[in-house]
Amino acid sequence: MIRRFLILVAALGSLVQAEVRVPAHTAYLEPGSGGASVSERTGITRWNDPAQKVLWFGEIKATGKLECAVSLKLPADAVSKLRLTVAGQSHEATAKGDATGPVSVKFGAYDIAKAGYQRFELVSLNEPKTPAGEIEALLLDGPAAADMHFNLKPRRNAASVHLAYPIPQGAKVSAFYCEMTGIEDPVATYYMATGWHRGYFGMQVNSATERRIIFSVWDSGGEAVDRKKVGEADRVTLVAKSEGVNSGDFGNEGTGGHSHLKYPWKTGEMQRFVVTAKPVDETHTVFAGYWFHPENKEWMLISSWRAPKDGGWLRGLYSFSENFSGSNGHLPRKALYGNQWLRTEDGKWHEITTASFSHDPTGKADRLDRFMGVEGGQFFLSHGGFLPGFTKYGEKFSRPETGKAPTDFNPPPLPGVK
Repeated sequence: MIRRFLILVAALGSLVQAEVRVPAHTAYLEPGSGGASVSERTGITRWNDPAQKVLWFGEIKATGKLECAVSLKLPADAVSKLRLTVAGQSHEATAKGDATGPVSVKFGAYDIAKAGYQRFELVSLNEPKTPAGEIEALLLDGPAAADMHFNLKPRRNAASVHLAYPIPQGAKVSAFYCEMTGIEDPVATYYMATGWHRGYFGMQVNSATERRIIFSVWDSGGEAVDRKKVGEADRVTLVAKSEGVNSGDFGNEGTGGHSHLKYPWKTGEMQRFVVTAKPVDETHTVFAGYWFHPENKEWMLISSWRAPKDGGWLRGLYSFSENFSGSNGHLPRKALYGNQWLRTEDGKWHEITTASFSHDPTGKADRLDRFMGVEGGQFFLSHGGFLPGFTKYGEKFSRPETGKAPTDFNPPPLPGVK
């Protein structure tokens, strides 16, 4: 009898859902310019602007009641009035400071009617410039907290997503062409059209007022961070660039030669990119990036680089989309990638109509809001937004043929390259 009782107690105990603690450093601030800051060490601090919201996003897998609270610090006797909105329901609560440590601000229970991603929106109801408290964590409990999923890591970026294109066995690929259209345009977005084993070429949103066309080529060797550590024998060197293009070094993601043109490319407007390869001897290849200027209606060389320890053609063809700053990793990013072609050494163009999907380690378990598909006859990549569903790693897609090779691409020879 005692043994059966102990087994029953253990079984009931396994049904009790432990409180879920979602750290403040996983939250997003909207707008991001309100003065508050997010860090892994201190959580959310300097939050004193009522117009600035604190947002968490999580996947709820069970329905029922969800008890919500926030852990925060306030000076002794200080008061802060807050409102938390979840699943369309808003509850208000007042926090009172305690000199002994953080306090738990309880907002009560919310009814979760269906599974899926939920947005947790915390706002201050205080007067402007009144500290709302230093936020430590969002606290969740109750039946609806069972098996919920949040990204609990400090990296708040959406997962990076990629398209991999096949190359016919033995093909000597001298050029890779791709058309790309940015659909969403949050700051800290890089839409890359024509990537290959030595570099990448695409367009970036750097700020609310600045956009760039970027072409970069990696050095040889294994240095990941500091180009000053790369010897001359492993460095790529600039061959040529067009007027208005800036060039220099890059690091922290491998090292190499970087170039960019500041240009206000438009969301929803298709852009055209070509990367070329010209082996100059058994150990060196010149790689060049060309972009079709929408206003001038002509192909423009962004830059070309002589790459050591290569001597071959293009391989490892791919496209990708990257969210390179986590401060707005909750926003959706989407681009269309269409009409891909490769040109072989004999000058013939061959259309690419298949691609496979992949993502970075963040997409493995932390952020599942990452997708690939076919839309309007083009591949698309999207990530962020905490949208339901996901695309499986390695899934293959095909698009319809266009038959429209880039026959207008006939750039002049590069200086010193025969």
